[in-house]
This record gives sequence, C-alpha cells and structure tokens, in this order.
Amino acid sequence: MNSGSELIRFCHKVYEKEFVAAYDGNLSIRLDSSRVLITPSGKNKGELSENDLLEIDLEGKVLRGSGRVSSEFRLHTYIYKIRPELNAVVHCHPVYTTAFATAGEGFTTPVFPEFILHLGKVPLCRYATPSTEDLIRSIEPYAAFSHAFLLENHGAVTAGKDISDAYYKMEKLEHTAKTLFTARKLGREKTIPRFKLKELYEVAENKFGIIPDKRNKFI
Repeated sequence: MNSGSELIRFCHKVYEKEFVAAYDGNLSIRLDSSRVLITPSGKNKGELSENDLLEIDLEGKVLRGSGRVSSEFRLHTYIYKIRPELNAVVHCHPVYTTAFATAGEGFTTPVFPEFILHLGKVPLCRYATPSTEDLIRSIEPYAAFSHAFLLENHGAVTAGKDISDAYYKMEKLEHTAKTLFTARKLGREKTIPRFKLKELYEVAENKFGIIPDKRNKFI
C-alpha cells in the first residue's frame, strides 16, 4: 500500500471512530527528510481521496496537489524536525480525551499498565490559538520525549513511527479517557503503586524489549 492510500485509510478511520467531526483534524506522513504528505484544510476526513492530499516541504510550501494546506501544518512539521524517528502525526478532537483537556487534566498519573508502556505520561499543553506559533510553543517543553499531547480546550496530537502507530496511540488515548471517566462515575480510579511500576518497567524491558524514555516515566 502506498503512502497516499495508507493515509486515506486512517483519515476514514478517525472519522468513523468519531475522533473528528465536520472538517476537524489533520493527519500527515513524512515522505523523506524534506517532504510531508498532509490532509488539506476544509475537507471532511471521511470523504477524502488520495487526489485531495497535498505534498509540502517542511516550511509548508505546496510541492504537489491543489487546495489549502491544513492550518496546523506547523504542528506536524515541528514534530518532524525535532523527532527524526517519527514519521506520522495525527491531530483529532476525540470527545472524552478533549473533555479531559478542556477540564485542564493530562494523563500524568499511573493507572493502566498498557498505557504506561506505550505512551508514558501524556502532558497537558497550555491553551494556544490554533494554527499559530503559540501552539508550537505550547508543546515545546514535551516534544523531545512525548508521543502524545493533550491540547487545552482543543484536542489531542499523537505521533508514531508510521501512520498506524500514530492512529492507534490516538485510539488508546480515547479508550483511556472513556475508562477513567467511567471509573470516576463509580467513585475514583486507583493508581498503580510505585514499587509495582518498577516491576512493570522491568518486565517490559526484559520480556518485551520495551524501554520507556526515562524523561517520560512515572517514577
């Protein structure tokens, strides 16, 4: 499957999953060190085709395609510039995750083992006007080590080694948000004890080869 068809597949998935509504959200794939394939502005993600996608350089100049570049292209290219190991970015507004971001809460306490291993702490980035440089500055403190960001009053961003990785990180965020919301309806969530976290990281490294970034650990 080529990059364009793969990107379209996940554009349709984020719409089907209701991670976006109307013309919301933007997704991209890094093609090489200087080119990015990105969704256009003002089009529904569930209705996009490969012909709608735009190829841009890291400064946002359109190299191929017609239409307006997503207003959030700077967010994508900033991540690509500082994280050479990441090749896809997904920005969506999933309801439960966005609710946590709007309530001013990131996912920074250890609750779910799978979440800890694959995403670590997910910071809340202070509110910034969409499509501005201020939005870049809001994620800057965490961009070097985090794979996911909650944007205050705005939504969420995930980045991965490829588009499926970035998408499934977004899916994990929303599943976690829903589960936390439900747990709080029942009373409260219980966090994982510190000594169990150490054990979890040891199992992850020794049995599964997962070595969490030390800057993003819960201990």
